[in-house]
Amino acid sequence: MSSFWSIWITVLTLGTLIGCYLLLRWTLTNFTGVEEGESMGHEFDGIEELNNPLPKWWSTFFLVTIIWGFIYLALYPGLGNFKGLFGWKSSNQGITSLADSKAQSQAAKEAGLLVQYDREIDSAQERFGPIFEGLAKQDYSELVKNEEALRIGQRLFLQNCAQCHGSDGKGTTGFPDLTDGDWLYGGSPEAIEETLLHGRKAQGMIAWNTMLGGEQGVKEVAAYVRSMSGMEVDSELADAGKEKFAMCVACHGADGEGSQAMGIALGAPRLNDDIWLYGGSPRAVEASIRNGRAGVMPAWKDFLGEDKIRVVSAYVYSLSAENTESE
Repeated sequence: MSSFWSIWITVLTLGTLIGCYLLLRWTLTNFTGVEEGESMGHEFDGIEELNNPLPKWWSTFFLVTIIWGFIYLALYPGLGNFKGLFGWKSSNQGITSLADSKAQSQAAKEAGLLVQYDREIDSAQERFGPIFEGLAKQDYSELVKNEEALRIGQRLFLQNCAQCHGSDGKGTTGFPDLTDGDWLYGGSPEAIEETLLHGRKAQGMIAWNTMLGGEQGVKEVAAYVRSMSGMEVDSELADAGKEKFAMCVACHGADGEGSQAMGIALGAPRLNDDIWLYGGSPRAVEASIRNGRAGVMPAWKDFLGEDKIRVVSAYVYSLSAENTESE
């Protein structure tokens, strides 16, 4: 911040503390001319006011908090640009990526600065690192039967994955259900681990509105796609959409079996089941065809590390209803 605002904040902060001390001194001084414990001459309904001072314990604690405030401001940031005698930092500032954050944290450590978050991370790594390392050495066939590993994986899932996929892993619109047997990139533990390590970026369900000739073409293809999963649709629209669906076969397959069934890692979903990532209503399917979809699953390798990801992968795999490798 600028020097002006730094001085402004410093003056206000110190002035407030000093003002609190002066207020305490003023309230402890007897200006009434009446001895302590004597009547102030006020009486109402039999209740008489006496000249009693503030409770000693209260005024003592008030003074202690003021002294504590001065000590805190001397040791930690709080007075404008003054960083405190400890040089403490609560977070990295001005960073644009995880790599920048790690580099800045390392520089702070080398400079001997007290970075609380980094110290907590290092402490946790020293304590729990060997546990994750030991679990990561196990085969998936062992991990999915290891109740302790699954409990640990569940906690990691709740901390890092539940925001999108839900605490029960059932997902929501735009975020896949992890408890069924439908996987865009494969449901084996190894495939799940690959997804978590490096993330997934949809190859792109492009917008087809123009290529299908406008809104009518979109409605026709949407009707045919919904009919593939056994839904009741307008037969005339579906018949017209079947011909246009030829443009979709390369990714979704002639029968709507999806790219995974064809052995292609495109992430194109099955269309002949009742699982819809963005909704299976006419409006939702038409929106997907008209505007396209571009889902992104971020990479977690740099954030969680390979050992933790292996444990989470085992837990996610265990959530699958069939608990078998996906088609």
